[in-house]
Amino acid sequence: MEGVDFLADERRKAEFDVDEMKIVWAGSRRAFQLSDRISKLVAGDPAFRKDDRTMMPRKELFKNTLRKASYAWKRINELRLTEEEATKLRFYVDEPAFSDLHWGMFIPAIKGSGTQEQQQKWLPLAYKMQIIGCYAQTELGHGSNVQGLETTATFDPQTDEFIIHSPTLTSSKWWPGGLGKVATHAIVYARLITEGKDHGVNGFIVQLRSLEDHKPLPGITVGDIGTKFGNGAYNTMDNGVLRLDHVRIPRDHMLMRVSQVTREGKYVQSDIPRQILYGTMVFVRQSIVSDASSALSRAVCIATRYSAIRRQFGSQNGGEETQVIDYKTQQNRLFPLLASAYAFRFVGEWLKWLYTDVTQKLQAGDFSTLPEVHACTAGLKSLTTTATSDGIEECRKLCGGHGYLCSSGLPELFAVYVPTCTYEGDNIVLLLQVARVLVKTVSQLGSGKPPVGTIAYMGRIEHLMTCCSKVNQAKDWLNPTAVLEAFEARAVRMTVSCAKNLSEFANREKGFAELSADLVEAAVAHCQLIVVSKFLEKLQQDIPGKGVREQLEALCGIYSLFLLHKHQGDFLSTNYITPQQASLANDQLRSLYTQVRPNAIALVDAFNYTDHFLGSVLGRYDGNVYPKLYEEAWKDPLNDSVLPDGYHEYIRPLLNQQLLSARL
Repeated sequence: MEGVDFLADERRKAEFDVDEMKIVWAGSRRAFQLSDRISKLVAGDPAFRKDDRTMMPRKELFKNTLRKASYAWKRINELRLTEEEATKLRFYVDEPAFSDLHWGMFIPAIKGSGTQEQQQKWLPLAYKMQIIGCYAQTELGHGSNVQGLETTATFDPQTDEFIIHSPTLTSSKWWPGGLGKVATHAIVYARLITEGKDHGVNGFIVQLRSLEDHKPLPGITVGDIGTKFGNGAYNTMDNGVLRLDHVRIPRDHMLMRVSQVTREGKYVQSDIPRQILYGTMVFVRQSIVSDASSALSRAVCIATRYSAIRRQFGSQNGGEETQVIDYKTQQNRLFPLLASAYAFRFVGEWLKWLYTDVTQKLQAGDFSTLPEVHACTAGLKSLTTTATSDGIEECRKLCGGHGYLCSSGLPELFAVYVPTCTYEGDNIVLLLQVARVLVKTVSQLGSGKPPVGTIAYMGRIEHLMTCCSKVNQAKDWLNPTAVLEAFEARAVRMTVSCAKNLSEFANREKGFAELSADLVEAAVAHCQLIVVSKFLEKLQQDIPGKGVREQLEALCGIYSLFLLHKHQGDFLSTNYITPQQASLANDQLRSLYTQVRPNAIALVDAFNYTDHFLGSVLGRYDGNVYPKLYEEAWKDPLNDSVLPDGYHEYIRPLLNQQLLSARL
């Protein structure tokens, strides 16, 4: 059955130009060509095979990842890949490795927080990987609360050095990827103490291991923190623990772009404002949002293809059973996730633009948009990673029993993805930060300072507090203005209600703690509004290709009306819509599912994922699922021998004893 396309009938049903949709998904023709070329390069190279990952013991798995990372580096140099191509190559190799942190955190931190001299000293070494860096911020006792970190960096004016020290067990650095076994250097975040005064947390470049024999330097205790959730998955990464016992580093190893310590030990702020560091954070969170769309689209691609192959029930007179994808219950769980993958893609594209915009403003000394940009990137990081984690797990369930097999690709994808809900800001903590900005915006509305950016809608508070939906029939819900106003009114009313309740507390912080669950819900409403509005903005652009715009309009409708249905309580309790209008929204949602159904396979084909990257028997492009599942089963090491190890010691005596009793 090799070479047969079991999904060919599904592909023929498509009512749009798939090649044009691939370009929309990639962001541009150039981006598509680059991704296509690099993903095929990786898929065609046997050195990058990964189907054996879930069966390897940890030590072997880790060594295999080191091999792949060094081979990837070799290929990057041989092919003279640009930085952009190299990043794509690492993405398609699809294996968490120490190099991710080196390129994704260590280098950007030096770029963001280092002076010109420091960048000239450290970056050439890092770019050639003559040193390998990691990012040591989180501690055993503190993660999201960076201000609570306990590691100290005390300046010694006698020797012109900082003494970096872990004063307690809980101050051990804990979790940094690459730290456990590989990194030679770390950016260690510690409380800066000079002249007996604590100046808060700063970054310091600390060498951990000898460049001669890789042994830890004096005063440094370092190792791996142990096996993590799932098979394979993030266990390819050496997440580490680090204890520092009065380790001395030169004064100029403190990252000094924003604040310095002079030779005499004076703490001084440079003329570069602290806010400039926000640029790096916006960049990191923007890439997390883009990664959310990649991870969710992978899971959706697997679940959609398998739902079209799998048949269950509904057979008439011995005829074929029904394709699972034709059941409304399957569509109602799957299609909103398909729509979310596209929605997150477009909001990620917009965040890339926002990063460029905010960087230019920061360089020009304009910090006016910062609070809003901070709230927006924090909120979108939280919203998209939560939805993606839940979505991958839902896709596993949508694949029935076979989704639970490692060969489905879903358990490993889930285990690799789930930590994003915690790193770079715990998702609930981030939503509370968003809520603070929202409540503050409401309180300043009378002050003549109009809200900007994604919060600008709050400037129309009089209208949004009193208006009602004008929807009369189901198809009215396809009107972008009707949808947008519903989400704006819900967000404003939930925020105003929180602000009102807060004002009744004499102690504001106490009120904030008491109402935190409501504040989180208001923040979610605001973030969902951003995603809906950016999807609608995308549809206002010029979108070429037969039927492409129509499909995106249907997906945008599914995304927004599914949220409206799911959060119906919010929309009803804020009195923007009536129960009748909510019911019409649900009718429209059902008919959008019917509209997307014939295009579902083509819509996931538009992600342009190779079988290698998907890493799933269930999500194969050709749909040849069952023979491949059978084939995979026999590759398990347990099947290397007919009699299992332990048969003679444990099974045989058991059976013999039963035989004896049977003879009696």
